This record gives sequence, C-alpha cells and structure tokens, in this order.
Amino acid sequence: MDSFITIRFKRKTAKRFQEFSKTHFKSHTEAMSTILDFFFYNEISPKEKLGPTGRTIEAKLSKRINAVIAIMRDVEKTQTKPTVAMIQSLFETEEPTKKSLIVEKKYAEEKKEVRFREKQNASNQL
Repeated sequence: MDSFITIRFKRKTAKRFQEFSKTHFKSHTEAMSTILDFFFYNEISPKEKLGPTGRTIEAKLSKRINAVIAIMRDVEKTQTKPTVAMIQSLFETEEPTKKSLIVEKKYAEEKKEVRFREKQNASNQL
C-alpha cells in the first residue's frame, strides 16, 4: 500500500476539491490523479482557455441557422416561386379551337342545296 503525504491547501480550496472529488470519484487520490492525467495527455495548461463554451457556440449556431433560413426564404421568393409559375404556364394546355375546313368558294356554293325537305302530301298538290 502506498504511503500518504500531506499537502497544504487553503481551507476554501480544499473544501471545493473535497466536494468535487466526492461527486465524481471514489477517493481524493483518484480524483487528483485523473485531473493530472487529463492535463498531461491533452497537453494543455490549467491556465489556458479551451475556447468557446457551449453557450457561445449555441448562440453562434442559432445566428447562422437564422441566416440560412433567411437566405432560403429569399431564394424561394425570388427564384423558386417565379420559376415554378413560369413552368406551370408553359405546361398548361388549352383546347385548340376547331377551325373550319378551308373550302373553295365554288364548292361551297354548289353544296347549298338543302339536304332535308318537307314531305308534301298528295292533298296539298291538288
């Protein structure tokens, strides 16, 4: 079994470490060892800032998403809807009007005879 050594910490810092250690680890030794390993393996200093926090990243993301939505709405208004309307107007088909056949005048005049005539009774002829 390893021997223990005492390290001097201010009371406030020691209390914070003890609370942290109790919530995340089984022992204070395991907590301190894990913290030191974290800084060693990731090659960072505890005094460095790791970059933006989750809240700042979320705020930037929501701004970008809102910008993308605005761009999509603008594209829809200026490009998509007018294009769809033009394509629909091209594909809409109307019934072509039926044109009468072109007939020469001489044939049109010859065919003026009546196809149906009233039947004449024998009594009307007397």
